[in-house]
Amino acid sequence: MAHAQPDRPRTAKPHRAQMAKPSWLKAKMPAGENYTRLRDLMRSSDLHTVCEEAHCPNLGECWDRGTATFLILGEVCTRACSYCQITSGRPAPIDVDEPRRVAQAVQRMRLRHAVITSVNRDDVPDGGASIFVELVRWIRRLSPETTIELLIPDFDGNFSALESVLSSGPEILNHNMETVPRLFPEVRHQGDFERSLEILRRASDWSPPGSSGPVTKSGLMVGLGETMDELDAVLERLREVDCDVLTVGQYLRPSSKHRAVDRYVTPEEFASIKERALGLGFRHVESGPLVRSSYHAESQIPGRGAIEPSLLVPLMDNRQA
Repeated sequence: MAHAQPDRPRTAKPHRAQMAKPSWLKAKMPAGENYTRLRDLMRSSDLHTVCEEAHCPNLGECWDRGTATFLILGEVCTRACSYCQITSGRPAPIDVDEPRRVAQAVQRMRLRHAVITSVNRDDVPDGGASIFVELVRWIRRLSPETTIELLIPDFDGNFSALESVLSSGPEILNHNMETVPRLFPEVRHQGDFERSLEILRRASDWSPPGSSGPVTKSGLMVGLGETMDELDAVLERLREVDCDVLTVGQYLRPSSKHRAVDRYVTPEEFASIKERALGLGFRHVESGPLVRSSYHAESQIPGRGAIEPSLLVPLMDNRQA
């Protein structure tokens, strides 16, 4: 397997010293039998999770519940957003066998709801969309009762790639806005606010014959320097494109090389954001200091959730399915 060549994260401007974290941002260290079991399963299958790559503060809680967000298309991103922990650089070639291995892990974990995300792959024409599509097919073969959430990149504006992913039929199509328009050039300098909004609009409008389209979802970070008026304006824009589900969490600086935290938003402010978002018509809102895009994802489709993770089942390889 070829080795990726990482770069250092690029930053938009010099960073000031980091502030001390308040008490409400303390998270448990990952531990427990289920955490160990899932970690070992990922290693033995040569798989990656965004939980680890992005140093998610909920890793211990979610893994101990037996839920995880799979990171596909490698572990090196072609972009270098100023907030993101994932390594940037020149990725290894696409692993075409990855969809089968991820689907087998989903089957072995007996997940009722699987969350799949990826790095950006601007080095390939479809941005890796074909791997998302093949992974959905594999999960349908091995775990037909599992609902699927795809947290996708912007495919560099390739809407044909987006349509192929939508055609695969995920129950949830997630694309994170991350921040307000004013901060996009600093935070997501290779992204575009209107392009990301258009992805969500097209996903909301997607209605294949004989079935409904996916639940649409997006996530925002706060504490990057946005104002509450700017945040409220983004919430309104998201509802204008019929986004169904919203997650809002505190930005946490991964290292001194990344963008500094502007401020720590209080739990009371997060509660107020949730109230305002629900008032705008979002069907489900997760808003809190440690909330991340996949936090409690299994609860966002009624009646779905992870089966007791200690009940791992023997692996079945349905290559001929």
